[in-house]
Amino acid sequence: MKIALINENSQAAKNGIIEAALKKVVEPKGYEVVNYGMYSAEDACQLTYVQNGILAAVLLNSGAADYVITGCGTGEGAMLALNSFPGVICGHVEDALDAYTFAQINDGNAIAIPFAKGFGWGGDLNLEYIFEKLYCEESGQGYPRERAVPEKRNKKILDEVKTVTYRDICDILKELDRDLTVGALSGEHFKEYFYRDCKDEKIKEVVKELIGE
Repeated sequence: MKIALINENSQAAKNGIIEAALKKVVEPKGYEVVNYGMYSAEDACQLTYVQNGILAAVLLNSGAADYVITGCGTGEGAMLALNSFPGVICGHVEDALDAYTFAQINDGNAIAIPFAKGFGWGGDLNLEYIFEKLYCEESGQGYPRERAVPEKRNKKILDEVKTVTYRDICDILKELDRDLTVGALSGEHFKEYFYRDCKDEKIKEVVKELIGE
């Protein structure tokens, strides 16, 4: 599994803390963490939480990432931005219980964490606990287990609804404000990681067109 880490500008200074906690938990499982930044508050590429949504949608829909870890001050804006796009199911996760129940009941592919609200002493430990419960077992098994059948049925219904209510990601990318979209795809290592891992040629070509390649 490839797990993309994305930070927006207000919480970019925590990127190293988040990456360390995530790698500590998932690398022993054989998962790969791909850090798309922001790496510091001084990065040349300044991402807003709206741009986090664009970047996450590109990565998930293209297969360049299997899961996205992101957030903002409260986590709410990032969650809303990610859920604005097809192919993304993002949960708002504040603690380990949120992480476990989201993974087991909703079986999503992204989480948004509040990196400012309540993030004080022990914040790094809370991140570790979140990641431990998020990836402790195969997702989508239901919780409690006796609710597994209706929960899986509801998840399938939601997926079917989203195929109707959302448009093709390539059309969306072309119609969004170009500066906003290009800014989301201008991180220091975006091209290096994205072109290496992208599995969808159509999305790759749209990205190349947008960033002028």
